[in-house]
Amino acid sequence: MTVRTAVIPAAGLGTRFLPATKVQPKGLLPVVDTPAIQLVVAEAVAAGCEDVILVIGPGQEDLVRHFAPAPALEAELEARGKTRELELVRAATIGAVRSVVQTEAKGLGHAVAQAAGQVDGPFAVLLGDDLIHPSVPLLRDMADAAARTGGSVIAAMEVGDREIAMYGCVGPGERDGDLVRVASIVEKPAPEDAPSRLAVIGRYVLTPGIFDALARTTPGKGGEIQLTDAIQLLAVEERVDALPFAAGRFDVGNPLDAMKAQVTLALERDDIGPALREHLAALLGDD
Repeated sequence: MTVRTAVIPAAGLGTRFLPATKVQPKGLLPVVDTPAIQLVVAEAVAAGCEDVILVIGPGQEDLVRHFAPAPALEAELEARGKTRELELVRAATIGAVRSVVQTEAKGLGHAVAQAAGQVDGPFAVLLGDDLIHPSVPLLRDMADAAARTGGSVIAAMEVGDREIAMYGCVGPGERDGDLVRVASIVEKPAPEDAPSRLAVIGRYVLTPGIFDALARTTPGKGGEIQLTDAIQLLAVEERVDALPFAAGRFDVGNPLDAMKAQVTLALERDDIGPALREHLAALLGDD
């Protein structure tokens, strides 16, 4: 089982980042100098995906245009001898990217369902708000696990009591090496009702059976079509496993975590990392 297609729901309004998202999609907000959506697309491509479907909202065509060629800009940069900048612009040109429009905001499950009929075989779903550090081969590991089991694989992390009410939660079944069988899965349970503290994180490798499950899924939490509810249906009919991981994830839909991603990735860069480290040391030196 080979994963060649990635579906990236990116239609959110980004209300937690207003006014920055008043006129631009939140996926174009930069992490240092690279839009978050580009980092997510690059992760999918690095994991072997050759077809990337962005699920965008009305008026969010800039998300797709970001990945299109920019010949006039490239020519100007080349004429000015700006080699590094030219390389960065060309790196953002990714021909694998196309889009579908989610005309109504009816939930994550509804967003994924927009790709029905455009996916042939197992596919990945990557949430644009979840960044995975490039050093963590999470999606590739998930694809390998799905190829081994023939089923679906979802990423998961252990979280605390407060956080579990913000995520889908896995009811764990038997273990199979590094995998945990999904015996049940519930969306945003109250901590006292949660079957575990294993939270679903924004990476999925799903079989096409999810589209039939989504078609049978009725509105759940928030009156929306929840992907979690469809996965619960799928887990009754097919094998679904969770692949726990512990580090390298940033929720850039959250302003504080977005800042952590900015600082972490900036400190790793040779061009700005040393100066930033000095600045932070001076800023925090009295504490």
